[in-house]
Amino acid sequence: MRVDFNVPQDEQGAITDDTRIRAALPTIRYLLEEGASVVLMSHLGRPKGKINPKYSMRPVVERLFELLPEATEVKKTEAITGPAAEAAAASLRPGQVLMLENTRFDAREEKNDPDMSAELARLGDIFVNDAFGAAHRANASTEGVAHHLEGVAGFLLEKELAFIGGALENPERPFVTIIGGAKISDKIGVIENLLGKVNTLLIGGGMANTFLLAQGKAMGKSLVEPDSLDLARSLMAKAEAAGTRLMLPVDAVLADAFSATANTQVVPVDAIPDGWQMLDIGPESAKLYAAEVVAAKTVIWNGPMGVFEMAPFAKGTFAVAQAMADASAQGAITIIGGGDSVAAIEQAGFADKMSHVSTGGGASLELLEGKILPGVAALADRA
Repeated sequence: MRVDFNVPQDEQGAITDDTRIRAALPTIRYLLEEGASVVLMSHLGRPKGKINPKYSMRPVVERLFELLPEATEVKKTEAITGPAAEAAAASLRPGQVLMLENTRFDAREEKNDPDMSAELARLGDIFVNDAFGAAHRANASTEGVAHHLEGVAGFLLEKELAFIGGALENPERPFVTIIGGAKISDKIGVIENLLGKVNTLLIGGGMANTFLLAQGKAMGKSLVEPDSLDLARSLMAKAEAAGTRLMLPVDAVLADAFSATANTQVVPVDAIPDGWQMLDIGPESAKLYAAEVVAAKTVIWNGPMGVFEMAPFAKGTFAVAQAMADASAQGAITIIGGGDSVAAIEQAGFADKMSHVSTGGGASLELLEGKILPGVAALADRA
């Protein structure tokens, strides 16, 4: 079973957020209850194809041991493939779990090496992919192994595809998407794929600056992408042609330095003075965006509205988080599309109010772009 246990850790190696481990538990428990023995494989961090104790799966095994039912025996092997891994897998009894060492300790993993895929396949009878967060990567443990064993989706992977895919294919309307983050160039595929599908597209974060500059507004010292101005104009024209309302901020929270202790002011977006930079959407924009979200029946959010890591520039992001919670309470389907939006919704204390919080930033972005995920395409039950 491929899981995504790529979890954050502190300097001492202690796990600081076990969301991804807990997200895989329903599938693991189901397999154990049905009498299977389970061999788990995952990557952790970026060890660059070399063994690095800093990225060992040991802390994950300890946490897994705490989370699974007491009777479950969780074993670990230092091996990933080969005779030692095969012996450890063969010795498992039904109801036991074996965690392989970090798949990225083997340089062949990220090259989707067919020999490594075949070696991994020798450790089981059926391949279950429940690693949505890694499903956009064609690696030996995510895509390659499915060419040797029958591959099926776990419950988490199924849920991710159902929520995000379902929202894109057959949304309840009004359908609103909020796109934030620093750069248009990072999200161009997402924006283009959503035009014509969503009723309203709300733009925030640093990328809003480039759209505003493309409209001829002076942006002072704000982060902008001069090379993307034509792209921004083209996206605005495409949105109009597709019947999608593309909304930009009407006011801005400015700072005279990129710092939590900087001087700040709120101004309309067409009155940004030289030497100041936009670090959050303003209160009027937050109000307008919140009204759109609360009136929606389906909402997807990917990317913060400002530099929410600094308290003076977090209000816009938190206003959207509150609006998402309010929309959920009224029965809307609310989806957080991974990445920084997950951190923001957790910081705001609303994660448990959402219909779905995605466990995969890159994978959810590629789904929103309309791309086929290699780890999903390789499965027998992809239809």
